[in-house]
Amino acid sequence: MALAVRWWERSWVRMTESAFGHLAALIVGFAMMVLGLGLGVTMIMMPAGLVIGLLGVAIFIGGLFARINQRN
Repeated sequence: MALAVRWWERSWVRMTESAFGHLAALIVGFAMMVLGLGLGVTMIMMPAGLVIGLLGVAIFIGGLFARINQRN
């Protein structure tokens, strides 16, 4: 007797989840880059702007290229 596949274990659900995760990373990374650029303009907030901007770049690049394969 085969077990029924739950709907969240189907391949199209996992692919959609992955796409939404990548899209969220792209949006958050881009927003952090813009925020870092805005903070980096002022002399007082430049250290925070550099850190936030570089983290944004890392998240943005991760959203473009990162691949997390998880086997259960």
